[in-house]
Amino acid sequence: MIALTVSLQVVPGRRDAFLKAIEENAERSFTDEPGCRYFDVVCDLEDDHHFVFHEIYDDEAAVEAHRAAPHFRVWREAAAKYVVPGSQVNTLSHRLYHHS
Repeated sequence: MIALTVSLQVVPGRRDAFLKAIEENAERSFTDEPGCRYFDVVCDLEDDHHFVFHEIYDDEAAVEAHRAAPHFRVWREAAAKYVVPGSQVNTLSHRLYHHS
């Protein structure tokens, strides 16, 4: 399993529109990408404009399928309106442990 973690800041005043776009993107990820297993978005309690996404994919090929999906292009264009330039940090890592 591969984990994709994304940390970013949302432009003040754009939070609600950003959350709507995130919800639409997550729904499409699950329906359009068979390798997408988990999609979680959290908001910093101290700064409600700082978000972290945590996504789980079967393997690196599934991450690439995610990046190539048509809805991801739509998301990237929308994110340009919502995300503070230069604030986004993406990290790919192997998922080693999970407890539920």
